[in-house]
Amino acid sequence: MKQNEPTPHLNKDLPDTGISGVYEVMVAVEDVGYALRYFEAFGFSLISEAEFSLSSAERLYGVSSKLKSYRLQNGLIDSHGLIRLLKWDKSLGDGVGYAPPETIGQRMSVMMTHDIYRIHDIYKGARTYGEKWLPTEPIADDLFDLDTQEKGFFKRPVIVRENAVYGAFFNHIFFQRYGYKIPGYGSIGDHSPLKTSEFTHHDFIIKAPSMATISYMSSALGLRAEEEPVLDGDWQIGPRVVFDMKPGESHWYQGFVSPNNICGKLKFIIPTCVKLDRTDKQTIGQLGITIHSFYTDKLDYVYDLVKAHDLSPTSILKNEFGEDCFLFTGPAGCSWQIISKPSTVNVPVTELNFELTNN
Repeated sequence: MKQNEPTPHLNKDLPDTGISGVYEVMVAVEDVGYALRYFEAFGFSLISEAEFSLSSAERLYGVSSKLKSYRLQNGLIDSHGLIRLLKWDKSLGDGVGYAPPETIGQRMSVMMTHDIYRIHDIYKGARTYGEKWLPTEPIADDLFDLDTQEKGFFKRPVIVRENAVYGAFFNHIFFQRYGYKIPGYGSIGDHSPLKTSEFTHHDFIIKAPSMATISYMSSALGLRAEEEPVLDGDWQIGPRVVFDMKPGESHWYQGFVSPNNICGKLKFIIPTCVKLDRTDKQTIGQLGITIHSFYTDKLDYVYDLVKAHDLSPTSILKNEFGEDCFLFTGPAGCSWQIISKPSTVNVPVTELNFELTNN
């Protein structure tokens, strides 16, 4: 199948799975104290912690190690964009780690900010003093074709400015909006020192023959493909800078979103040229981002769908927080934990609306 051919099951008879947007990014860390302090700067706070015995971790995660987990939430947003820190007693390795942009196996988490230049300056300064951070320059683009009006001081640009930060234990993308807002897509409170939101979406750099490899996102999990696979490349200012594309480079892109939440989107990227491949390091038990979770109030139904797609899920078990769940890894190396959770306090927004603000 060629990349630009229609993806099988593209929004045809999507199963009503009740699946959320991405609930948590699950990242294994060496130093919990550092990680807690780090994410606190972005407005995340610890809401619960739990432990798992070696035998329990082995049954669910396939890792022969005791586990301590820490769940972090940004403000009042409990419906998506959380973090779960995983502290393995014996990790399996260093994971994908600090690597060039578009390394196969990389995962990136995206959040909105009110001051992208302040964040860029912080990482640029930290890099100067020897810390392993690679920030790209903030770049402005009209991603949604909203900037169609006459230009001038009183007709201000409608754009988004974004940049990436590649690190040893976590990869970020930050964005700042100008001239518009999307209700329900990114919430920034006064509690956040760096004026940043919960995670709004997540990027996955994968190796696959085509996006058909991840069509189970729709047919098994009920997520809606935003569009057919699209070829992005160095001729576009945003992708060129954020992914540090060299002349002649491009990648295939496809996004998926839950019908139940405009946030927690997933964006899959398949580079078209030779890239560093650390797929073997993108496994559960390694350090770094290795799992993402969803929740649903239809766990048994989703489990049956995943089994029917031959995705080899674990049995339905209790995770370390006592939640019924199961875990599976897809054919492109992405691992998912599906959690039984009937509702959240924060009511997700399900309709995507752009509101022009002229700010």
